Order: sequence, then C-alpha cells, then structure tokens
Amino acid sequence: MQHLLDLSHEQLTAWLVERGLPAYRAGQIRHWLFEKRAGSFEAMSELPKSLRQLLAENFRLWSGTVVAHQQAADGTEKLLLEWPDRQRIECVLIRERDRRTICISTQVGCGMGCVFCASGLDGVERNLTTGEIIEQMLRLQSVLTPDERLSNIVVMGMGEPLANLKNLLPALEVAGSPQGLGIGARRITISTVGLPPAIDRLAALNSHYHLAVSLHAPNDELRNRLVPVNSKIGIQPILEAADRYFETSGRRLTFEYVLLGGLNDQPQHARQLAALLRGRTALLNVIPYNPVAGLPYITPSDAALKAFLEILERGHINVQVRQRKGDKIDAACGQLRRSQIGTASDGLVQVTL
Repeated sequence: MQHLLDLSHEQLTAWLVERGLPAYRAGQIRHWLFEKRAGSFEAMSELPKSLRQLLAENFRLWSGTVVAHQQAADGTEKLLLEWPDRQRIECVLIRERDRRTICISTQVGCGMGCVFCASGLDGVERNLTTGEIIEQMLRLQSVLTPDERLSNIVVMGMGEPLANLKNLLPALEVAGSPQGLGIGARRITISTVGLPPAIDRLAALNSHYHLAVSLHAPNDELRNRLVPVNSKIGIQPILEAADRYFETSGRRLTFEYVLLGGLNDQPQHARQLAALLRGRTALLNVIPYNPVAGLPYITPSDAALKAFLEILERGHINVQVRQRKGDKIDAACGQLRRSQIGTASDGLVQVTL
C-alpha cells in the first residue's frame, strides 16, 4: 500500500478526481492531517465513511511504528521510528520558551563518517522518502498538547540532508504550505557537513532556508580526521559555496562546531577559526560534545570552553554556545537507535511503550 504522505496535494487531488470524488476532499484530508492531527482515517469524521474506507483500502497513513518514546525533564522528547524494512531512525521535539522545534532525519544512518557521531558509525543504509520525512513532522506534532504548535524545523537529525535533496525539498514545501504545517522558510534550517554542488543547487532554486554548515575543525588537516569526507572537498570550497548561498538567499549563515575535549578545543584552534570566519555575516554555534557510548571523545572542560569563547569574541566572531538538550534520553543523533540494538538473532530489541 502506498504511503499517503508520499503524495503531493496535486497528486492526491488527481487520485480523488479519477475516482469521481470532489477535488476539495484533498484539502479536507490534508486539513485533518496537518491541522487537526488525525491519527487515523477513521478519525477524519468530516469525510464520508465510504471515502474513509476507500483511503484505508489504498493507503497507509503511517508507514513507520514508534518503537521508543523518551522524555526528558527539560521537555525534550525523542522518538525512534521503525519502517517496514526494519530500518530505524530518530527525530526529536525540543521545547524552549515559546518555541517548539523539531529535529528530523533524512537518511537511515549517514555516509559522511564523522568520527564522533553515533549516526554514521554503521554507514548509510538508504535515503528516507518524502513521506517518511513528513511523517516525522506529524509524529512529533502529535505529542504536543492541544495549545502547542510547531514553530521551527531543523534538518539536523540522522543523515546528510544535502545528499537527499530530491526527497527533502518536497517535504519542506509541505511543511511551509498553508495547507501543510505553515512553517515558513525563515524558520527552517538545513544542516550539512558541506557539499558544494548541493549548496549551489539550493542557491539556484532561490531557496530561503537557513543553512548551517558543520565545520568542527578550523583547518583541513584536523577536519580530514574528524570528517573524513572533507579530504575530497576541503574547507575553502565549502566556505565559498556557503558565501554564494548567502549572496543569493540573504540568509545569515550558521557554522556549527562540536567541541571535543583535548582535540579541537585548544587556543590555536580558536584563533584559526576566528581567522577563517572573520568578515562573514554568520553565527557560530559552539556545541560541547555529548558523549556517545563506545567512542573515545569527551566533553571539553569548563576552562577550555571559556578560553575558546573568549578568543572568538576578541576576534569579533558572533558566537553562542548551544545548550545541550535531552542528554539524559540519548538525544544526540543516533544514540537512541544504537542503544536499542540488541543481541537477538534479528539484531533488534522489542520495545514496549
């Protein structure tokens, strides 16, 4: 059965019209999905029963199954979803003052090979479909209270988003549509390790999404060790592509820098980073490392973090420290997925909610 969320509004309308049904029913179905948060076709009480039955006979409303749902004291919630092919991905809801931000995945695993990240430890299995990306949005929306609304989307979960633009961009169009979630491009951020051709493609599409580039190192020698794909690209081509995106979109760039204790958190790294970013209209997010079981990397000391920030501020870099959220519930990308890998013959642990 086809995943309903893989259909665009136009495709759903055409499917209905082909069966002699009014085109306006497509708008009603999407209203129930995105606004009324319907969890089943049967819940769409405004639709005729015959149409609800027809939809149930031809489509899956949900493709995945929630196999784990964790909640942290700070309001962060994380879902582990399993697809019919037994592959699993994670998505997160972050509550912060009046914001309700969701962090979604674009691939099962990741092929970029960042050595400190749980998502890429087993490589990439496949791209997520457009419907699977939208489903994450709706699953996370469903855990909100009735008076809460999604406000922001960050595409910073499992996978490299720019390696799956074909399926990601239609999903984001739905997120921004008045018939979808109504979350405009100004409140959507796409994160990447830096794939210049894909960044240029975004620019050519006149995209107005925010772009966040994950640097993690101020020079190619260190970045090649931390982000192996960098050896085929290089920092300078990435920065040049990011500059072109800024010129086209007008959106301030964000650079992400995961701070690894004793590895990329030294004063010389801060000075090199300040020199690298000086003069750019950008925000630097410094992110103290969230340890992953089985990996040797550690959180930097408070003294190292303080000294690092002071050097950047003296270098006139617009910098902020991203507060860790949900670290008690394996909220870093890929942690929950790996924690659920068991020793049974099928490699999976059954989780009861």
